[in-house]
Amino acid sequence: STPSQSATSLALAMAVDMPTNRMEVHIQGYEGKHYCPRMATMNKPAFAAILDYSSEQPAIVFVSSRRQTRLTALDLIQHAATSDNPYRFRHMSEDELEISLAQVKDANVRHTLSFGIGLHHAGLAEGDRAIVESLFEQCKIQVLVSTSTLAWGVNLPAHLVVIKGTEFYDAPTRRYVDFPITDVLQMMGRAGRPQFDTVGIAVVMVHAPKKNFYKKFLYEPFPVESSLADALHDHLNAEVACGTIARVGDAVDYLTWTYLFRRLLCNPSYYHLAQADADGIAAHLRELATSTLEDLAEAGCLELLPAESAEAAAAGVGD
Repeated sequence: STPSQSATSLALAMAVDMPTNRMEVHIQGYEGKHYCPRMATMNKPAFAAILDYSSEQPAIVFVSSRRQTRLTALDLIQHAATSDNPYRFRHMSEDELEISLAQVKDANVRHTLSFGIGLHHAGLAEGDRAIVESLFEQCKIQVLVSTSTLAWGVNLPAHLVVIKGTEFYDAPTRRYVDFPITDVLQMMGRAGRPQFDTVGIAVVMVHAPKKNFYKKFLYEPFPVESSLADALHDHLNAEVACGTIARVGDAVDYLTWTYLFRRLLCNPSYYHLAQADADGIAAHLRELATSTLEDLAEAGCLELLPAESAEAAAAGVGD
């Protein structure tokens, strides 16, 4: 989920438990004007990240295209071949491997699986994808190289996620564009899933000029603000019908128990408050409650009755 400086306030307002899983994020910047050479320079660091952070545990390497899944897997195999154990990512016997390979149609998948690395993208036959997913889920292969679609589709466990580049080729505009930030967060979310792991590690490899942006976005939390004001008419109307709110003062009191009130105290400028002190917030809540009840009265949802005080009472139409 998106980092939030008001996560504690949100949890308190919603009466939920805060997550306890730990996530480590490492952002690495790479120079290079052209996309493909820059992707190639990321392969050795991706191999090193797997050895450093997930030497025995499952790892997913996300790339931008089907072609990049093949190129990345082949480079990882090459780096493994120069190490002390070329088959370090394979955790099954030769007999098990042969049984699985006999069912795989794609030649590239067969080749990479023999080294313990799976390929996953929409261009594979459904049977091949199912075999790769099953082997990875059973930890018989340690590394999965996949396009970003896996992040939204299949729920597979991983201790480490490597996001190899945050751009993809957009055919309509004929240029490389950034992944939506929600896609980046979703890919990161595949590391250390609560039901599978107690800690997750994400290595995000980006174009060097964008490193500061991602550091700011991922390391510095931003607030979750309330959108109650956009739907306040429905909420107050329901409370009036239930008898919880009978006058404007009740509506103001109701608002003080909401997450909107918590955020007014923390970030008054976001809600266009002229005064950020207690009197200013109280005046804002009264104005918000009064205007909302008046709108409901105009729509025939309730009646505003005159009262001895300056405060009008609210009564449901059906009462």
